[in-house]
Formats: sequence, C-alpha cells, structure tokens
Amino acid sequence: MEKVEGINRLIIQNSFNDTINDLQEINIKLPKDPDPVLFDFADQVYPKTGELVTTIDEIKAINLDPKDPEIINWLNKTIVAYDESINKFSALEGTAYLMSHSLVVLGETDFIPLCLLAFYFYTRSKDITSRTKHIKFSANPEMDSQIDFIHDKIDILTKYSPKDSLLFIDGPLIGGDVYTYMIRDVGKFLSKGIIPVYFVKNSTSNLVTDNIPELKDKFNSDMHWAYTFLKKGQRTNFFKYADRNNIRNAKIFCYMKGFEISPQRIEFHVDTFNKYQNKINSIMNLAYYLMLVQGNLRNPQIRPIAIAEKYARAIIQLINLDKIVRDSGLIPTMNQERFGW
Repeated sequence: MEKVEGINRLIIQNSFNDTINDLQEINIKLPKDPDPVLFDFADQVYPKTGELVTTIDEIKAINLDPKDPEIINWLNKTIVAYDESINKFSALEGTAYLMSHSLVVLGETDFIPLCLLAFYFYTRSKDITSRTKHIKFSANPEMDSQIDFIHDKIDILTKYSPKDSLLFIDGPLIGGDVYTYMIRDVGKFLSKGIIPVYFVKNSTSNLVTDNIPELKDKFNSDMHWAYTFLKKGQRTNFFKYADRNNIRNAKIFCYMKGFEISPQRIEFHVDTFNKYQNKINSIMNLAYYLMLVQGNLRNPQIRPIAIAEKYARAIIQLINLDKIVRDSGLIPTMNQERFGW
C-alpha cells in the first residue's frame, strides 16, 4: 500500500472565518437549528440530449462473488472513499450552507481521514453584498450552492486521493448540469491511476425502464425493476447512457442488490470503464464484499463510504454557528426571539 501523504487532518476553507465575520458586521442572524440538506443530483438526468444505448451485453442477473481471490489484491492496494454532509440555515437576509467533505483512506489498521469544512452565505440583496467581501450575491442560491459544493468536492478528490487508488464516491457521476464539472475532471483521476466508482443509494430514475421496450410502463423506476429482477448478491448487466452531441458526457452503470432491500446504482465514466474493463468485475465483487463487511441490513452501504459518512457528520458538528453569532452580541431577528435562542 502506498504511503499516504498530506491527510489525517481537517482543512478549513480559507474564507470560512471571513464569511462569518461579514455576517456579524452586516448584522445577519442565522437560525439556531440547521436543516440537513441532500443535494440530490441522482435524478436530474444530464444530458437532456442523451440516449440509452440499450445494454453493454444482454439483460441478465449476474451473481456477485465475495470470495473472489482478486479481492485480496484490491485490499492490499490503496482504497479511498468519499462522502459529505450539508447543513442549511435560512435567514431573512439570505441562506447559509455549512458543508463538510470527508475523504478516508483504508490504512493497514485504521481509516485515515481528511476533511474539508466550507461555509457559504448567499443573498439576493446587492446592498448587502456591496458592503461585504465574502457574502455572495446570487439570483439562484440553490444552484450556486450546488456549484460551490461540486467545486469543493472535485478539489478535495483530485488533490488528495492517492495515486493508483480505487476511489469510491457517494453520489452520481452525472446528475443535472452541475455534474458536468465532475466529468471534466475524469482525466485528472485517470492520469494519476485513480479508478473512480460512483454509488447512488436513492433514485427514482427510469433510464432503463423507459428505454427497454419490454420494461416500459411496467415499473415505477429502475430501482423498482432491479429489486424485482435481482436476488440478493446479484447485479445487473451494464448499461450505457450518453450524450448524442458530446460522447464524453457518458456513463456506464449497473444495479447491485446486496440484501433484500432497495438496490444501488454503480456508475463509471466511459473512459474509466474502457481503461479498466478487465478489472470491473472484480471491483463489483469487492463492492459486494465491503457491503457484507459493513453488514447493515437497513442501510446497506460499502464500509469505506459508511466510515466517510460518519466523519463528515462528526466534523460538521464541530462548528456551532448559533454560538458564534450569539457571541457577536447582535440583536436577534423577530423569528429568532419567537422560536428560541
């Protein structure tokens, strides 16, 4: 296993404290309790000009093998996983997002984390932004927060994922216009020998069931179809989704059912799939093995992503924005007085 440099630390965004200071100076009060947010890109299908190339091979269920001898070889290499946690604070003057990104490397005896904590505040008030440096004007805070999020996500993944590693990423490769940013950086991964694999746990996408004639109108979603089609410990064949106008905007995916519960979609960029095609089957077996190792029947995830999720959620709890703003001595808004500080 390659020696991992530069991780096992928490990185605070450069403008983190500056943004908080701007909020205090401009007298903006944030709610005491945040709303946990999931940027759900999984069902924002991009590209709109895309088409499903029916199958890579025939539609079939494929047994997964947790005893595949190749799994040992993968476990002796560098395995990395990513997850995130996001809190949203809605104020009268705008919306704040506290974002935690977690990257963990499987060490010989433990998980080695690197976490990034970022904070953004968006407002539609040009008057407010004209008086500050780090509060952002936004006509569409929801979209702009997603763009900032994906830039930070790509930054931590491309800078700190070790060379020649297998990288498990929670979330889709393609999902909405925002995820074109992820596709643009696939080459950075491949140039470092990194194999990125994307996991989608919840989705109502119907790419397969809308495009395979014999499945059309019979199922609520691809997940619904895959659940009924697969037995536990099986995956489907691979499917390809591509943009007719830009062949790089493409993904290859399958569905995997680890337990008697909703399946997951596993995605590869087409360049990754083509370069590592002879290793894909063993990667799928490894994913199933790591899901069995985690052993959570109610929330089946592969263990490295489950660990990354725990770090992301723990790190975001380190920042008490309520206390920071209260300590500034500012006067609460009416809603803050009504609903408690």
